[in-house]
Amino acid sequence: MDGTVLVADDDRTIRTVLTQALTRAGCKVHATSSLVTLMRWVEEGKGDLVISDVVMPDGNGLDQLPKIAEARPGLPVIVISAQNTIMTAIQAAEANAYDYLPKPFDLPDLMKRAARALEIKHRAPAPRADEPENGDLPLVGRTAAMQALYRLVARVMNTPLSVLVTGESGTGKSLIARAIHDFSDRRSLPFVVASAADLEGMDGPSTLLARAKGGSLVFDEVGDLPMETQARIVRMLDALGDTAPRIMATSRSDLLEALEEGRVREDLYYRLAGVTITVPPLRDRVDDIPLLAEHFLARTEREGAPARRLASSAIDLVRAYTWPGNVRQLENVVRRLVVTAGTEEIHRTEVEQVLGSQPAVEPLQTGSSDKLSGSVAQHLKRYFDLHGGMLPPPGLYQRILREVEAPLLEIALDATSGNQAKCAELLGINRNTLRKKITDLDIHVTRRRKLM
Repeated sequence: MDGTVLVADDDRTIRTVLTQALTRAGCKVHATSSLVTLMRWVEEGKGDLVISDVVMPDGNGLDQLPKIAEARPGLPVIVISAQNTIMTAIQAAEANAYDYLPKPFDLPDLMKRAARALEIKHRAPAPRADEPENGDLPLVGRTAAMQALYRLVARVMNTPLSVLVTGESGTGKSLIARAIHDFSDRRSLPFVVASAADLEGMDGPSTLLARAKGGSLVFDEVGDLPMETQARIVRMLDALGDTAPRIMATSRSDLLEALEEGRVREDLYYRLAGVTITVPPLRDRVDDIPLLAEHFLARTEREGAPARRLASSAIDLVRAYTWPGNVRQLENVVRRLVVTAGTEEIHRTEVEQVLGSQPAVEPLQTGSSDKLSGSVAQHLKRYFDLHGGMLPPPGLYQRILREVEAPLLEIALDATSGNQAKCAELLGINRNTLRKKITDLDIHVTRRRKLM
């Protein structure tokens, strides 16, 4: 490598490691822990490449990108950040950073990117006119589940591995696939979502690959595709050459379970599941619901709708709802509230009216969450979340046991036509124990004759 690199990071170890590695590669290096110093160097005309952290003692590295671009058009900037979220990647891309890497980064990988930046010396291409506005991607969330998802996306977006994105309908699987493409090395190349019809005919696969042109190729809801179409995909993937597109797939069903049931080809599954990203349902990240609602309210205002805000009582109701349609359903409800609300503040009664026509049941699951333990775990997690960071009242253990035990005994008694001896045998407990539980739980027992 040849050139001068400006390194800005408040971590002395990182500054030392980068200085040593870049110097050994033949570069001159100026390193600092101050953004003020970095900007002075840039304005003085120093440096052919900038490598900058985001969070610095005297400011935010992302905020400096427009200033760097104004002072030195064409000077490439590689952003490195311990805030390894997809939103950081989005902000870096919007500010025309040359590249973005999350910490901890792979040093050889960073050196390759630095070498490429010094060689071509141009900024990353801006999004094409037909691409969605990145700031409008509803990938909003501060919960641990979403932070883990962001970190995984940031790690895989510039790898050649195939990606399988799973999650319930409406969780944003296609948005994750789009974000991986838009902020990867392939962002200037096509993003193609393939349908079963695209694979039909002798020339279907080759035409599809020609459209993708080395960009990203996504198979949407791959678990629903017919077996014949799945076989075509396998043959197409086996024939990929050096200019192959990035392969991604989405699925609302558990593909491992579908594999065991013979609904998905084994060879297809292992070709698609290089990395599996699971998008959590909205009910599993309750604390993100108000953030998403505010995001959609702000979006509708930018689109020309009246300014609206949710009252605190309305927010409580929105948090408590199960959202079987996930983020897509929440957005539709918010848009409807913006239109139907009579004042700037949206009240609880208005939310109740809109939600009254919405399904309030949990969505059907096709994977392991059908198991009782999975359903109980979801119920308990939501119960804790609804207490807003506070602990539930004491006595939780007995309350939960009672909630599970009562319907179990009622259903077992109904199945045995109220015969307590048979019910006790079915449950594997003593008959006297059953009688005591019937009394304690105030269960009404009705004996009836079976109709033959």
